[in-house]
Amino acid sequence: MRVTNGALSRFNPAQPGAQGMKVVATGLLVVMAVIFAASRAYQSTYPALAYVKSFAEAAMVGGLADWFAVTALFRHPLGVPIPHTAIIPRNKDRIGEALANFIRENFLTPSVVARRMQKLDVAAAAGRFLQTPASEGTRIRAGASRLIADIFESLDDERLGGIVKGAISARLRTTEVSPLLGHALASAINDERHVPMLEAAIRWTARALDANEPLIRDMVHKKANWVVKLAGLDEKLADAIIDGLRKLTVEMSTDPAHPVRIKVEEALAQLANDLQTRPETREKVEAIKDQLLDNRSVSLWLDTIWQKGREAVIRAARNPDAVLAGKLGEVLKSMGGTLEKDPRIRAAINQFARRAVVGMVASYGGSIVKLVSETIRGWDARTVTARLESAVGRDLQYIRINGTIVGGLVGLILHVLDAL
Repeated sequence: MRVTNGALSRFNPAQPGAQGMKVVATGLLVVMAVIFAASRAYQSTYPALAYVKSFAEAAMVGGLADWFAVTALFRHPLGVPIPHTAIIPRNKDRIGEALANFIRENFLTPSVVARRMQKLDVAAAAGRFLQTPASEGTRIRAGASRLIADIFESLDDERLGGIVKGAISARLRTTEVSPLLGHALASAINDERHVPMLEAAIRWTARALDANEPLIRDMVHKKANWVVKLAGLDEKLADAIIDGLRKLTVEMSTDPAHPVRIKVEEALAQLANDLQTRPETREKVEAIKDQLLDNRSVSLWLDTIWQKGREAVIRAARNPDAVLAGKLGEVLKSMGGTLEKDPRIRAAINQFARRAVVGMVASYGGSIVKLVSETIRGWDARTVTARLESAVGRDLQYIRINGTIVGGLVGLILHVLDAL
């Protein structure tokens, strides 16, 4: 992976005045050289200049030594390939590996992440954010929204989408859905939420019967023997079957206590129980779930969900006030109040957030570390060196200035001690 200068320029943290400080440091070294030459020339006439000469001489030594040390970090001094110089360009890949290992050991270890997540109240923070009126926290919301939108737009869509889809698929494979389905079905039956679905199924059956009446008549005609056909009883038999089915659907839709309807409800209740308690049923459901996850259509469906979700997040982040306006805003504020005040919901959401983050770190921490090291390895060495030097250039030039001054003071002290 190659990173251009333009891409790196976004991460340029250069401090203003770095080039000016470099001129100051070099100028101070030149001044020390001039003072040394002048004091040496007039020392015979003015013996006291020996102290000045000692200061300037040691200052030049200190300044040149620090110039060599600072320069050796980024390039060969004066272009001469002296061993152990141009340290950063030569060790760029090793620095990237060290940085990646530092990130892994200090940030992307599941135990470290779990310990950090224990201190975070994600649900309460989300609740406070959702309850913030439009007139308050505007700068925070705008800044956070821009950051979220920029992150989602700049990240590698294909790679990030693969990570998200992989995480969803892995979570679905490790989650036993059969008890969840059974519990949901049992709750729906207990609260009679299954009744509208059952009535909708009966209406659909009636419409399907009307739409497929010719098919039923044709099947009866083909199955009837020649004697029935000769007597014309096949038509009457088809009429009786169709009329009987129509009557059954009408009676089931109008009579909640119809025997067939009761049987269907009993079957649903038994299915809810089997989904939660019967191993054979649970194994069948899990097998069906795995087959669905292996199906390419499901993969395409997850692709569609990811793309729509990503676009919705970017859209909402670009215009947070519009998202929080109207009835949707009122619903979000109500949700925020519930998140902040209900300890059970808050604990459940925080636990889910911790498990999700720790699970992602355990599954993809290595990939993130590898991405960091490969990204740094792909950077152009000269460009990276220039950016790093620019970032810390002001402090590096202060090292040169301090080295010049401290060297001069040491030289002066040694000369005084020698004179005494």
